[in-house]
Amino acid sequence: MCVRRSVVGLTFCTCYLASYLTNKYVLSVLKFTYPTLFQGWQTLIGGLLLHVSWKLGWVEINSSSRSHVLAWLPASVLFVGIIYAGSRALSRLAIPVFLTLQNVAEVIICGYQKCFRKEKTSPAKICSTLFLLAAAGCLPFNDSQFDPDGYFWAIIHLFCVGDLFSVLDFPFLYFYRFHGSCCASGFLGFFLMFSTVKLKNLLAPGQCAAWIFFAKIITAGLSILLFDAILTSAATGCLLLGALGEALLVFSERKSS
Repeated sequence: MCVRRSVVGLTFCTCYLASYLTNKYVLSVLKFTYPTLFQGWQTLIGGLLLHVSWKLGWVEINSSSRSHVLAWLPASVLFVGIIYAGSRALSRLAIPVFLTLQNVAEVIICGYQKCFRKEKTSPAKICSTLFLLAAAGCLPFNDSQFDPDGYFWAIIHLFCVGDLFSVLDFPFLYFYRFHGSCCASGFLGFFLMFSTVKLKNLLAPGQCAAWIFFAKIITAGLSILLFDAILTSAATGCLLLGALGEALLVFSERKSS
């Protein structure tokens, strides 16, 4: 079982890294920024691969009534927002900056759980959300490659992510966001989604959060070497503060699970 969990975790990290780097390459280097086309392409590829996986018995798809499908419509709108805004933001922002801003969605989720579900929040998780919020809030003032449009779309993206995860239920395999790109991205996006589902089903929340954190760290680190990213000491401090906040979030998840 331990070996299986490690394999699933490493597969997820590989898909995460490959998906983000491929998307960033197509969106920034090749300048192919057509989110609607990305959405159509990835929906087609994802649908075909999902159907094949279902036929092969790799995934189980339960049939749902029309009322259930109608209940998914708000989440579907948010999902489209995630794709569109995410691809816009990723095309303009460095990957470490994008991931740091994206982490603010955790603050939205935590706030919803605290205020509406009245769930108990550990001190470590509260500190984590404060660090994540502080890191994202300081970045615009210290980013030497500041792009107003990139930050604008990143804000829309993180609110869509936060609302989707905290408020709405979404169909089995469609909870993970796509950022779109070229042909390779369609396949990578599906396998990233598939490996994420396996990771969440097989591992405890704390272990799953640790693998996601590890995937973000290696993706952010490698992206700095592959793409043009100018990070000042202040911006680096913001990124490290965000990493500390997410590390605390992982700690709180492992402690509560």
